[in-house]
Amino acid sequence: MNRSLTPDAEQVDRIFMHRIIIFGLLIFAGLAVLLLRYGYLQLYAHDKYKAQADNNRIRLISTPPSRGYIYDRNGILLADNQPVFTAMLNPDTVENPENTLALLAPIFELTDEDIINILARLHQSKKNDPVTIKIDLTDAQLAQFSERQPFFNGVTIESKLTRSYPYDELFAHVIGYVGRINDKETKLIDKDRYAGTDLIGKIGIEDFYEDILLGQPGHKAVETDAHGNVLRQLDTKAPIAGNDITLSLDYGLQMVAQQQLAGRRGAIVAIDPQNGDVLAFVSNPSYDPNPFISGISFRDYGELREDLDQPLYNRALQGMYPPGSTIKPFEGLGGLHYGLRTWNSTIYDPGYFSLPGNSHRFRDWKKGGHGTVNLTKSIVMSVDTYYYKLAYEMGIQRLHDWMVRFGFGSKTGIDLPNEKAGIMPSPKWKKDSYGTEWLPGETISVSIGQGYFLATPLQIAKATAITANKGYHITPHLLKSSNGAAEVAIIRKPDGKIAYNGEESDWTRMQDTMENVIKQGTGRRIYTSDYRIAGKTGTAQVKSIAQGKSYNKAALDKRHWDHAWFNGFAPVDNPQIALSVLVENGGGGSVVAAPIGRALFDYWVLQRNNDPILPPSADELKAIKNQKVQDKAERDAIRDQQDALKEKAEAELTATAKTK
Repeated sequence: MNRSLTPDAEQVDRIFMHRIIIFGLLIFAGLAVLLLRYGYLQLYAHDKYKAQADNNRIRLISTPPSRGYIYDRNGILLADNQPVFTAMLNPDTVENPENTLALLAPIFELTDEDIINILARLHQSKKNDPVTIKIDLTDAQLAQFSERQPFFNGVTIESKLTRSYPYDELFAHVIGYVGRINDKETKLIDKDRYAGTDLIGKIGIEDFYEDILLGQPGHKAVETDAHGNVLRQLDTKAPIAGNDITLSLDYGLQMVAQQQLAGRRGAIVAIDPQNGDVLAFVSNPSYDPNPFISGISFRDYGELREDLDQPLYNRALQGMYPPGSTIKPFEGLGGLHYGLRTWNSTIYDPGYFSLPGNSHRFRDWKKGGHGTVNLTKSIVMSVDTYYYKLAYEMGIQRLHDWMVRFGFGSKTGIDLPNEKAGIMPSPKWKKDSYGTEWLPGETISVSIGQGYFLATPLQIAKATAITANKGYHITPHLLKSSNGAAEVAIIRKPDGKIAYNGEESDWTRMQDTMENVIKQGTGRRIYTSDYRIAGKTGTAQVKSIAQGKSYNKAALDKRHWDHAWFNGFAPVDNPQIALSVLVENGGGGSVVAAPIGRALFDYWVLQRNNDPILPPSADELKAIKNQKVQDKAERDAIRDQQDALKEKAEAELTATAKTK
C-alpha cells in the first residue's frame, strides 16, 4: 500500500478545524447582520414601518353624500334616491384588476367601454377608495356572483343609494339624469369632491345644478384583515348631503302637456310672465332616464338613437324651427316703433306682394287676399301681405335689430345646459355664414317667420311672455328654491324693458288684438267665455312650394307637412301663464296647436286650484313600472326572434352564394 497517498491525521484535523472556524465566522457575520438589521428596524425605522403596517390594517374609505332631492312647485318628488345592490372593487386588495374585470364581465354584463372606464377610475382614485363595477345588480347577477365570490378576493357587494326618477319620461327632457362618471369626466372633476361618488349629472337640471345637488363626501376609518374584509369601524366623518331643490314646474300642467302631445312630435313651454317661472317644459316623444343611471345597454341605446322620431332630442330647448306667423304681433309692434305704421294706417292686399321691378309674387295664405288691412286685421286674420310690405319698408337690418329685443337669435338664459340660440338673420350673419350678400327677397321670407329665421319653442314662449308683461322681460328659470348646506342666490325680478318709441298703450292694444284672434280670428275655435285668452296661431312651411303651385297636403309625405304653432297668454287682464305650442308636421296651427294651448289654459286658470292632477300612489306607480318591464321583455323577445330570423336568412344567402 502506498503510504504517500494516505492523509496525515494531524493534517486532517487542521483542515477540519480551519473549515469549522470559517463556517463559524460566516454564521457570526450573518447573525451580526440580522442583529444590525433588527436594531435598525426597531430603533431607526420603527415609525415608518409602523405606519405601513397600520395602513395595511386600517383603511380610510370615502363615504359619498346623499344627492339632493328634486321637487316640483307643490312638493311632489321628481328625483329620488333609492338603495340598490352595487358591486365594488377594492384596489388595494385586487392584484390584477384587468383580469378580475374580464372574469366578471359575463356575470355583470360589462362591456369593453365599461371596463375601460372602471380601470380609468381605478387609476385616478385614491388608493383605498373602492371603485364601482356595476350599479343596481339584478337578482340573477347577484346569484351568479354569490356562487363564484370565493374566487374574487377584493370584490364585494354593497347597498348604496342611487338616483331614481319615479315618473319616467314625464320630466326627462328638463330634469335630465345622472350617470356613471366616465373616463373623460374622471380627468376633469375634483377628485376630492367626488371621492366615493359614482354618479354625475349628465344633462338637464341634474347637470346644471350639479354643484349644489352633489354635497360633500365624508370618510370612515376601518380595520381590515389580510384579505381586506372590514373587522370594525374606528372613526367616521359624516358626509354633507346635497341641497334639495324645488323647481317651478307643476306636475299637473306637465301631465296635461304630455297627454296633449301624445302620439305627436312637438314641444310645449309654459311660463309665468310675472316672474319667469317655467311652469311646464315638454318635448315629445320622450324617454325613460332610469336605464341611463346604471348604464343603458348598447341595444337599447341604439334603438333610441335610431328612432326616426328622435326621443332623445330636446325639441323645447334645442329644436330650431321657422316660427311662422307667431311673430306677427312682435313684428307689428316694430312697425309702430319705427313709425312705419299706425293702428289706423292701411294697405291693400290683393293676395300677393311683388318687389318693385320684379314679377315674382309672394303669395298670401288667402287666395284673392284680404282687401283693405290695418294692423289689427293683419294679426287677427294673419295677413301675410301686410308683413311683406312692412318688412320691405323696414329693411332686414332694422327688422333684425327690433326682433332681437324679444330674444330671437340669442339664448334665453334658462338654467339648462346646451340651449340653442336660434337664428335671427341679418346681412352680417349671412355674410359670415355663407360669404354672400343679403337679397331683398330673403327679407320677405323672414317677415312671416320663414327663410333663415329659426326659433326654439322656448324663445317663442319668452317673447310671448314679454308681450303679456307689456315689454318687461325676465329670464325664464326652473329653480324656485333650494334648501341645504350650499348657499344659492335666487333673484326673481324683471331684468329690463324693451326700448320702445311708441305709446305705452300700444302694449295693451296689442294684447287686445291678440284676444281678438281668439274671439273672431284664426284662433276662434278655442274661444271661451270663462276667461280671456290672447293668442296667435302659426303655420310654418317645411317643404317649399313652386311659384304658381298650391299646397297639397295629401300629396306630401307626412314628415313634409307644415309645422303647427300656437302662442298666447291668459287671462288677458292678469296674465298668469304664457306659452308656446309646436306640433311638428301637424298642419294648421289653428286646428292642431291652438286646442292644445286651450287645454293648458283651462287647467291652469280653471282646474288647478280646485281639482289638481296628482301623481299616482306608490302601489299604482309600482304596477305601472311592472307593466313597463313586462312590455319591454315582450319587445325584447320579439327583437331577439327577428334578429335570429335575420341571421338565419343571411347565413342561408351566404351558403347559397358559396355553392354557386
